[in-house]
Amino acid sequence: MPENGGEPVAALRLTSSTVDGITVVRVDGVLDATTRAQFADYLAMAGSHLILDLAGVTFMDSRALGLIVHHWQTSLAAGATFALIGVEYSKSKVMWITGLAQRLPLYDTLDDALAARK
Repeated sequence: MPENGGEPVAALRLTSSTVDGITVVRVDGVLDATTRAQFADYLAMAGSHLILDLAGVTFMDSRALGLIVHHWQTSLAAGATFALIGVEYSKSKVMWITGLAQRLPLYDTLDDALAARK
């Protein structure tokens, strides 16, 4: 929807880079039912070695968390690297409500996530 008569504002922006052979996906925007398909398609292309940078997430619902958990489980089964960085409670409360914040590999920074795998 256009904001103040300007161009439409994207609900979700996904970008990626590779660090030490691991795909780092930067997520900016809303992770909910309206962006689920876009997020799922992007994760499917990312590969099993993955770090998700969620610092730019403005809201996350349980469907998005389900996709993250699925990818985490797939990566674990493949013996691959998986981590989440930049997760903020206020924007990803569903992780804490479900108890998954205590189980998922959460790190403050990319350097912390990379150091943990060594």
